[in-house]
Amino acid sequence: MAKKDIPTVLAFDKKLVPSDGYMYGTTWEKRYEHAVPLALNEKSVRGTISNRLKKALQDDPAKLDAEVEKPNLQTVDACALGTEQDTLKLSFTLKILSGVENPSACNNDDFHKSYTNVARQYIEKFEFDELATRYATNIANGRFLWRNRVGVENLEVWVKALNTDSEWKFNALEIGTRDFNKQNKGLQELARNIAEALSGKKNYLLLEIVAFVQVGKAQDVYPSEELVMEKGNGKKSKVLYDVDGIAAMHSQKLGNAIRTIDTWYPDFDGVATGPIAIEPYGAVTNLGVAYRNPKNKSDFYTLFDKYAYGESLDSIDDEHYVMAVLVRGGVFGKSDK
Repeated sequence: MAKKDIPTVLAFDKKLVPSDGYMYGTTWEKRYEHAVPLALNEKSVRGTISNRLKKALQDDPAKLDAEVEKPNLQTVDACALGTEQDTLKLSFTLKILSGVENPSACNNDDFHKSYTNVARQYIEKFEFDELATRYATNIANGRFLWRNRVGVENLEVWVKALNTDSEWKFNALEIGTRDFNKQNKGLQELARNIAEALSGKKNYLLLEIVAFVQVGKAQDVYPSEELVMEKGNGKKSKVLYDVDGIAAMHSQKLGNAIRTIDTWYPDFDGVATGPIAIEPYGAVTNLGVAYRNPKNKSDFYTLFDKYAYGESLDSIDDEHYVMAVLVRGGVFGKSDK
């Protein structure tokens, strides 16, 4: 192999490991005392035709009337608080691991040695302070609630380190989701604990995270939606996620929110665009955009292939981004075909 060959086998284990999130209903006044697991409900509804129509239908009122008369019957899953409940409780755990300097698989010894040295230099220089602050902010602001965070009266996030004696409570509505500039004592302490775990100063950190969201009596709440591979053939057009009868959010969705820390991509301006999840190509699937295109040399592979062999990157931000992708984990080998 040439000196700067990229391994054909290269993988990193993820260092932020969330569990699924479980959903309960309670009241704001008694949120610490009692909560009831939320179950999914099945609804059958008759909708109206609202999709874009072919031009022939648009131009013919009779055909349009005939189309509108057709029933749009749907069976869907839904989830809501009880009639006397006004608060959603979401609970999950998050494990933070060290060892990002060690690939879980690598078949190029020269690359392995070079990368390990570069990663150790990064840890010694930055101690994961920047990344940890951003992860901590996304925990404290309740970003992981997704739609459940919108239009709420109160939002409290309680975090407990299960392998230490530390715990923190945050008024999540005071901590924005557009930047990572908010500083307070609790947020700094949480970030420091996360940084110590990522950098190897402690073996790991296990957090229990509980969010209390006052959304209003009997209001809908939003578990994760399951991917229906064969739409039209199933009984339901919307299938929500539950575990043993308890409405839940996928661990992948929680993890995506926590690693939504990338404000270093080329088109970020802090106003029109917000942070995006750490991804090799900066992919935002709901917008159909890859913000880190190889053409502008801002994608992970272009930066990583240089960085891992000790070449300097254009900015410290690029270094933070590369290490954040490795914390995310994945398979990054280069095909030999």
